[in-house]
Amino acid sequence: MSATDEILFTTGAMGVARIVLNRPQARNALTFGMYQGLIDLCARIEADATIKALIVTGAGEKAFAAGTDIAQFRGFATAQDALDYERFMDRVLGALERLRVPTIAAVAGACTGGGAAIAAACDLRIATRDARFGFPIARTLGNCLSLSNLQRLSGLIGPARVRDMIFTARLVGGEEALAIGLVGEAVEDAAALGQRATALAELVAGHAPLTLRATKEGLRRLQAADETVGERPGDDLIRMCYTSADFREGMEAFLAKRPPNWTGR
Repeated sequence: MSATDEILFTTGAMGVARIVLNRPQARNALTFGMYQGLIDLCARIEADATIKALIVTGAGEKAFAAGTDIAQFRGFATAQDALDYERFMDRVLGALERLRVPTIAAVAGACTGGGAAIAAACDLRIATRDARFGFPIARTLGNCLSLSNLQRLSGLIGPARVRDMIFTARLVGGEEALAIGLVGEAVEDAAALGQRATALAELVAGHAPLTLRATKEGLRRLQAADETVGERPGDDLIRMCYTSADFREGMEAFLAKRPPNWTGR
C-alpha cells in the first residue's frame, strides 16, 4: 500500500512494515510533505497492533536520504520560520522515537542532514560498506543542528566525534560508522542490506513486545531533550544561524552549484 508517491508504505510477513523514501531523482531529499508523511505513518503504525517492527530505507542505491530539499528553505524570512522548522523536525524524529515497535534504518549511499537525523532516531542502523553519513552544513548551508539532534548524536558516538563530523564537514563511510558505533552492522551491498534488514526486523518482531517497548521508552526518557513550550535551550543558536546572511548565501550557493562566500554574519 502506498502512502504517497514520495513516501511508500507496505506491510509484510511477520508483522514487518517498511517505509521507503521515494525521490531517487533527488537522492531522496525530503520535502516538508514527506516529513509530514512520516508523522502520519507513525500514527498509523502505532494504531495497528499487527505491526511488530518497522524498516525505514531509501529508494535506489545512491542515497538513504540527502537531507531536507534545500529549496524548502527559500521561503524562510524570519527567526520564527527557523524555530518552527526545528520544532517540526522534533515532531518528525520524536514520532519515530516514540513508536512502540522497533525501528531499523537500512542505509545505502548518502545519508546526510535530515536523512542522517532520521537514521539516528531509529533504534537500530545497518548500512552498506559504501554508505556515507554526515552533516556537511559547515561547508554547505551554514545552519546548525538543534540541541535535541546534538544530544541524539552524542548519545550514539560521543561529543568528540560529533565535533569532528560537523567541524570537518566530512562524510563517514560504512566501515568507520561501524567502528564508531553509528551503525550496528555493515554489509556488502544493497542486495545484502535488504536481506539483512528483513531478517533483523523479523527477529525483533518475534521478541517480547513489552520488553522492547519499555526499553525504547526508558532510553528515550533518559536522553530526552527539553520539550517545554516556548523558548527552549538552543533557540538563540537556531536564530543566529538561520537568520544570518551566511545561511542565505549557503542556500543560494548550493542551489547554484557554486562555493559559498562565508562572512560570519
